[in-house]
Amino acid sequence: MEGPPASGSVTVVRGSLPEGWLASTSPGTALFTDAEIFGVTKVTRPRRRFAVPAQTLPGEIAPGSFVVHVDHGVGKFTGTTTMGDPGEEREYLVLEYGEGDKLYVPTDHSDRVGLYMAPSDQSPSLTRLGTQDWARTKARVKHATREMAEELLALYSQREAAPGIAFAADTPWQREMEDSFPYIETPDQLTTIDQVKQDMESAKPMDRLVCGDVGYGKTEIALRAAFKAVAAGSQVAVLVPTTVLAQQHYVTFSERLSPYPLTVEVLSRFRTDQEQQAVVERLADGKVDICIGTHRLLQKDVRFKDLGLVVVDEEHRFGVGHKERLKQMRAEVDVLTLTATPIPRTLNMALSGIRDMSTMETPPEERLPIKTYVSEDSEELVREAILRELDRGGQVYLVHNRIYNIASVADRVNRLVPEARVAIGHGRMHEEELEKVMADFSNGDYDVLVCTTIIESGLDLPNVNTLIIDRADTFGLAQLYQLRGRIGRGRHRAYAYLLVPRGRRITEMAQKRLETILAATELGAGFRIAMKDLEIRGAGQILGAQQSGQIHAVGFDLYSQLLTQAVEELRSGSPTPDGLSGGLDEEPVDITVSLRLPARIPVEYVEDMATRLSLYQRLSHARALDDVRQVQDEMWDRFGPLTTEVRNLLYTVRVRVLAQAAGVEMVTKEAGSVVVRLREDVGGARLALEKELGPRVRVGNRLLHLELGRLDRPWGQALLEMLESIAAFKERMVVSVG
Repeated sequence: MEGPPASGSVTVVRGSLPEGWLASTSPGTALFTDAEIFGVTKVTRPRRRFAVPAQTLPGEIAPGSFVVHVDHGVGKFTGTTTMGDPGEEREYLVLEYGEGDKLYVPTDHSDRVGLYMAPSDQSPSLTRLGTQDWARTKARVKHATREMAEELLALYSQREAAPGIAFAADTPWQREMEDSFPYIETPDQLTTIDQVKQDMESAKPMDRLVCGDVGYGKTEIALRAAFKAVAAGSQVAVLVPTTVLAQQHYVTFSERLSPYPLTVEVLSRFRTDQEQQAVVERLADGKVDICIGTHRLLQKDVRFKDLGLVVVDEEHRFGVGHKERLKQMRAEVDVLTLTATPIPRTLNMALSGIRDMSTMETPPEERLPIKTYVSEDSEELVREAILRELDRGGQVYLVHNRIYNIASVADRVNRLVPEARVAIGHGRMHEEELEKVMADFSNGDYDVLVCTTIIESGLDLPNVNTLIIDRADTFGLAQLYQLRGRIGRGRHRAYAYLLVPRGRRITEMAQKRLETILAATELGAGFRIAMKDLEIRGAGQILGAQQSGQIHAVGFDLYSQLLTQAVEELRSGSPTPDGLSGGLDEEPVDITVSLRLPARIPVEYVEDMATRLSLYQRLSHARALDDVRQVQDEMWDRFGPLTTEVRNLLYTVRVRVLAQAAGVEMVTKEAGSVVVRLREDVGGARLALEKELGPRVRVGNRLLHLELGRLDRPWGQALLEMLESIAAFKERMVVSVG
């Protein structure tokens, strides 16, 4: 812009200001920023991207693992072997069955093999090959899953049919309140918020599960949903598992919503009986808009005048009776469930399409993965860990989950680190005493908090960046993950020390839990922690005794697929395929590809067997050429230039993918031609197909011969083009008939 602006004009300048100002040259002129208007300024921090590998947790198929082959049953994986004539070698999975029977599974069929997971520690019985045992077992489980699906769908169809509250679109106040969020929202947060609002504006009751790792902004989603409900004249109940977390949510909600004419209350042990009674009465009169509380909110004396939304934080922490009360609520009001590690039943419902689910996997700004160590208990280690944190001005959680001797543990810390200020916190302390300890620790008056698992859910203290867990072998997997999520919420690197008894053996289950938590250090691992939890803890206890038996018979993977299939069949009224890869029938469409090529991943190229099997399984799951290209790019990036055998394997998979689309069941290379056998006769379309494929292909009713001697280009390229032409021809025929 040339020269000064004209009198009376407006000039827009892009930029940002930390705060407003008063103009001394022009009295009465002031500039206001967000800091003055909303009391908050958006913080834009550089976002570090941490890619979470697709398979990071123990639990891949390894020698000695029990596996399930969808056609042959439960066996034991003993390793791999290479077989075939010289120049045509392929790698096979070796499975051992009952009575020493062995099955050799080509790696391109490894999608039909899954890891056996079940809700008990007992080893499964191996299936006998060549008998009807597996067919009978599978038929029995299919019948049981259908009954289960009918029960689940009946429950959720009540919710679908029930008249819900259709909340109004966002108000200006809603947008203003959301703008006061002091951080830039992650893409996953924005997507999830949109999904929640769509559910709330729908006439049917919402029942959405938000699965987000610890510290990924689930509370902000709950707050925005609560404000939307209150703006429409409804009341909101926020249900949390612990008194400490209820108090923290109360502070958060009160601070964010203080500019608006609404009332936030808390109902927990931190309130006296008289205060609780007053809150209950005001809820019934409609004078409280948002009430945050523990299971106290579910007791019979609590009545809402106009309840519209229930937010449940960590539902798996509530008992059976509480869940029954929540189930009743689900048929009447909108329910939003927040969790970092969904329990197997919740997860299974979500994956089966019975429940709506949003996943949040984008790490917060500048959050670092937590360094995790598993070690035998050591006084030197405890002292060193605490002193290291104190030296950088931080604080420490030391979790000891036994109240009867927690004071002696605190004395031990005082003896080991006399320079540290130590406090004790547990659930049996008097409400006022516990509240004061937590407040003092939050204010920095103590360096170490020796506590039980009361810190497990939701506490947000950015200055606490070291966690020591005593007897970590006695904790559940979800508990360990939640506890570790209480640290690393600031900019500093966080450290977690999981201590096990010195010189004493721990159980195999505990060993698996510790291996899993040690492996799952990446940000965003919570969702896969829940999947792993299915293997270790099992889903049988949640689904009931009968279903537990069915899961044990076929493993959780296949059971889940059969349940999903039963749900889809009941919904659509037509049969759907079943199996481990989402497309396996009782008589599967099996494509044979035999091109007389050495097609495998050599041990010299990828030494680790688990990695090699993972790549084979991903290729066997490939349903499009893009899937194959992604695996190829990853292999090149991780292991270097592709060997001849790997290139042949990738080519073979491409042939199989195109054969699937073309309705082909077999592709074999013979002396002078490549023979392609169709699943169905071409019938009256034979002449049209001959014209489509040209003179180099002899067309029969089902057999097509690609004549190698008549080609003017490499036969491999010609075969791919031929399969693409058959698929295109088939598609045109379907359209013309339709």
